[in-house]
Amino acid sequence: MTVASHPALWPSPWPAEDGGPLRQQVPHGVAGLGLAVGDELEAVSRFAIASTMTVLRDPGEVYLLSHNAGDGAVSWVEQLHPHTLEPLRRSPDLPGGPIWPGGIAAHANGSLYVVFGRHAHRLSSDLQVLATVELPRDRPYNSFVVLPDGCLAMKDFGGARPGKPDGDDLSGTELLVLEPEALRIVARCSLPEPSIARLSADGDDIYVVGDTSLLRVRWTGTGLVFDEAFRPVYRTLEGQTYGWDAVLADGAAWFLDNGAGNERYAGSFRGVGISAAPLHLVRVGLADGEVQLTEICGLPNGLIANPPVVDVAHRVAVGYDSSNGVVSAFRFDEHGVTAPLWSKAMQQAAHPLLFPDTGEVVLFDFDPERNMDQAVVLRIETGEEMARVDTGSPVQSVVFGGVGWERDLYICSFATVSRVSVRAPRQ
Repeated sequence: MTVASHPALWPSPWPAEDGGPLRQQVPHGVAGLGLAVGDELEAVSRFAIASTMTVLRDPGEVYLLSHNAGDGAVSWVEQLHPHTLEPLRRSPDLPGGPIWPGGIAAHANGSLYVVFGRHAHRLSSDLQVLATVELPRDRPYNSFVVLPDGCLAMKDFGGARPGKPDGDDLSGTELLVLEPEALRIVARCSLPEPSIARLSADGDDIYVVGDTSLLRVRWTGTGLVFDEAFRPVYRTLEGQTYGWDAVLADGAAWFLDNGAGNERYAGSFRGVGISAAPLHLVRVGLADGEVQLTEICGLPNGLIANPPVVDVAHRVAVGYDSSNGVVSAFRFDEHGVTAPLWSKAMQQAAHPLLFPDTGEVVLFDFDPERNMDQAVVLRIETGEEMARVDTGSPVQSVVFGGVGWERDLYICSFATVSRVSVRAPRQ
């Protein structure tokens, strides 16, 4: 029996993107891979256009969110066979809108929720549509978080997109809360900065990584209150650009900066960064707003589009620069002060996965000569490589993975969905 990750999420190992609104990228109620020297990984993969993420409900219930292209794009959800990945059932096409990868979550009430484009949808577990709402702004809403009372919080995406290098012509960001039954908008809050990153939440405190600052909004159960006293500025260096998704851990928000240039993705992020300043691991204290910047590798023209890893159990944070192809780990103390631990060349871009109980972190390494993305398991304290395997994706994943029930992982890219598992020992 698994332990519920969140009072309003389904009690499975992976009910929502990044495991839940804290974005700690840790599974719930299942152990780490526990790899030993000599263990091997194997992968099963199938074509799945623009797959974004998988979430789990009861054992064997795996759901995949995908979408097509264009500003009139639609999304859909498939229930997959947990081993072969073949679709067992499919939702109808779900109205979307301006394109940016959205999100799906398995709610404690039994429903699945999808946000993509400018629409939100409620689906039954057999993928029938129960409710749909068009969201106010004609721009993408890049996913959502589920709050403790079951309401859904979401916001519009404020950055450049392929075909829209200057972004959409709207300033600021509007935060919305929808009730989970009919998806009625029950609260709205205008924020002073555009935001590219996805939301994070700790209880009823919602965190928004704005273009220059970290913002906090409190959900009261009936309304949204912007915390005017909490607006720490992280973007302070010439040539530094905006931050992405924040991990909430150890009393701080941790994220990576220099997100500009992601719209230049062409199968990988290698060499497409445009930020003149080196890329940083950013730590913002949630009590005092103190900002600390740690360089990942010191090189210019870095780029990321996803969160770091923060392992509180081992006091190790891992960041990466997807344009320069470097992954670096740092030890951090009780004040968040970092010291270099290890660094290595890796073409890492997707959302990582963390197993604090076994001290393992799952990263990715794109091989441009073979056009093949690989899943790699490392010891988080040493960087020692325990195993790697081709995922089957011919493009670098920049989206989401998840953790299954059987020492296995589900990995998405814009071309494939893959299951990575520990190979059974030879008899």
